[in-house]
Order: sequence, then C-alpha cells, then structure tokens
Amino acid sequence: MTDLHRETAAATIETARRTRQTPIVRTFFEDATFTATHVVHDPATRKAAIIDSVLDFDQASGRTSHGSADAIVDYVRAEGLSVEWQIETHAHADHLSAAPYLQEKLGGRIAIGRHIRTVQTVFGEIFNEDERFARDGSQFDRLMADGETFSLGEIDGIVLHTPGHTPACMVWIIGDALFTGDTLFMPDYGTARADFPGGDARTLYRSIRRLLSLPDQTRVFLCHDYKAPGRDDYAWETTIAAERTANVHVHDGVSEDAFVAMREARDKTLAMPKLILPSVQVNMRGGRLPEPESNGTRYLKLPLDIL
Repeated sequence: MTDLHRETAAATIETARRTRQTPIVRTFFEDATFTATHVVHDPATRKAAIIDSVLDFDQASGRTSHGSADAIVDYVRAEGLSVEWQIETHAHADHLSAAPYLQEKLGGRIAIGRHIRTVQTVFGEIFNEDERFARDGSQFDRLMADGETFSLGEIDGIVLHTPGHTPACMVWIIGDALFTGDTLFMPDYGTARADFPGGDARTLYRSIRRLLSLPDQTRVFLCHDYKAPGRDDYAWETTIAAERTANVHVHDGVSEDAFVAMREARDKTLAMPKLILPSVQVNMRGGRLPEPESNGTRYLKLPLDIL
C-alpha cells in the first residue's frame, strides 16, 4: 500500500530545500540524562518550537529545578524568537519534561501524538491512578495524528507516527529537518529499545524503514546520544542517507527478522532507565507534577515489582 503520509513528508522536505525555507536549529545538551533539546525557528518570521525539553530533577532529594530550561529561556529571548510550539516526541522515560514551565515563560502550545492516550491508559493502571487522572490526552494543547500538517512561521511541517519504542512516538518534520525522538540514534549507536510497555521491536523496524525512505539530504536531529565506543564527543545531528547506509542496527540489508532478534536480545540486557518511574508519571501529565495531597505536598509513586 502506498504511504501517502510519507510521500507528503518527502514532498515537504524537498519543497523546503528547493525554496530554501529551512529552519535554524540550536541544540541544548543536558548531560545528566544525555538529552538533546532542540530550539528550531523560521529565520523569516522568528517563530520557534522547543522540542523535548528537560526539567532538572534530583531523585535523591526529590527536588526539581530549572537550570536547563532557563538556558533555553535566555536564548529565546536573546534571539527575539516567538515560541509557537512546545513539542514532545513521546512520553519520555528518562527525563522529566519542562514544557509547562517553558510555556509559562515563553508561550506556545504543548503538542504530542494522539496515541499518548494509550500510554496514559497503560501507565494509569501501573500507577493505580484514580479518576482525577484523565486518560484522554487533555493535559496537552494539541494531539497530532499521523500525517497531520502544521506550520512554523512560513515553514511547513508534518508529523509521522513511528511506534515501536513507545506506542505514541511521533517524528516531527519541519522544513528539511526531522526530529526523531528516540526512534533512531546516531548511526554508530543504533536504535532505541523496544521493551517498554506498549513497545515492539517489529513495529519499530517498520517505523524506521518508513523514515529511511525519506530524501537522503533530510537533516535528522536526535533526542539522545550516549557516545558510541571510539567516539569522543556527543552528537545529535545526522542525515537520512547516513542512517540508511551506516546505522549499525538497521542499515540497508538488515532484514526485519534479523533486527527483531538483535533488538529483543539486546533489550534483555538493559536495565530500566533510572528515572523511568518519576519521568512517566510527570510526562503522561503533559509535564505537570501530580496534584498536591491534603498536606500541600506533591508525591511520586514507586510501584514495587512491576517493571
């Protein structure tokens, strides 16, 4: 079956390159969680989007802080940018989102893929959330569907649903730039795990192959980097051509069955991310902390023997 949404995405990328309506991307790397937050803007209108922001969190003390987010606030204000979007590529399991804090400071609609409702349902049960926790995605300002289009100033954008790492993963394409979340890592590091609740290695392979059929020159911006063996510096930008020809897990010629066997075996060796329990509780709420209890204090749950 022809993938019309992928073809539309390819056309969006080619049009941006042909008309030179390409966004400027400034990345802020938070090395405690190895997270790359991207501030992308249209140079003509100065309209901007912030993608996959980080709320600093010290788990031992239970304290949150805003140093990473404030660096973004300072940059946006210094550059005279106007924030239209606070984008989440998925409900992260390794860091807390700062989207509500940045929205308060800078504006912009908080957006995520519509399948966040699946994540909310699954983890709502895991954390035994009561009826006060909505499972309809209403904590977000915009729920995006596969193939849905949007704009950043004068630059066209489109989202593609790329499940596998989580059910709600979306890549966001803005002009000639693709923001892949955790679906892909740098070519020398490979791909995301697929063993979280709702994840699936075979689905991940198909999502990745969908992306790898996009134009070679597409700029690809990643959400994380962990420095592959032999590489000295963190990196978060590559291209579709580089991923397709050199990704160590899923380059051209790797079959679906071979990828699934590799991914499932590898995932069995991985520990859970150290911030998965606080991260998911916050991020499934759109980056908001749980409501205070009767004593005015907010709490995060620690379910035992679940994951």
